[in-house]
Amino acid sequence: MLDPFYLIVDHPRWLETLAPAGLKLAQLRVKNMAPDDLRTTLAEGLSVAGRLGITLVINDHWELARDLGAQWVHLGQEDLAETDLPALRRAGLRLGVSTHTPEELDLALAASPDYVAIGPVFPARGKVVDYPPLGEEGIRLWRARVSCPLVAIGGLRLEQAPALRRAGADSLCVITDVLQNPDPQARCAAWIRATRPDGSDGDG
Repeated sequence: MLDPFYLIVDHPRWLETLAPAGLKLAQLRVKNMAPDDLRTTLAEGLSVAGRLGITLVINDHWELARDLGAQWVHLGQEDLAETDLPALRRAGLRLGVSTHTPEELDLALAASPDYVAIGPVFPARGKVVDYPPLGEEGIRLWRARVSCPLVAIGGLRLEQAPALRRAGADSLCVITDVLQNPDPQARCAAWIRATRPDGSDGDG
């Protein structure tokens, strides 16, 4: 099972910053970086995550992730269509896939993913998306079809965490609400408490 709180970051330094808050699951999503710099950044992320006990998912770059010894990758729909899935599986990589529509969910399930992400659940705050919000009802619909862990993403707010978990989301994925908060560490810790029934910080 995935940790119930999932954070997307754009640089390994966030792992160092937020590990004291109890962060256990993160995705490193790096865009528009030269190949050598990309390799260095992903390698640093995997090294830091390993030292801090954080499960790190690499976004998109599955072959580089494989070469660097990653255990998890996350693919969007376009990347999924272009990926050699048998080679990915032979490498022992575990796979998460983004989905925005029932049709995309069909494609994702055909790849036998280790988790499925549904989004946007609510209007996204960090970027413009081309898909309508799916809401809690979307989570319930996806839950009925998905046997692997289900990750909710897109415009999530802290106070919604209990309802989203009750709707069927195994893990809640956040970017803006933590990374753009005036106190990211405190906000991350609050999310971790909100996603755990006992209110713990995830270290127990």
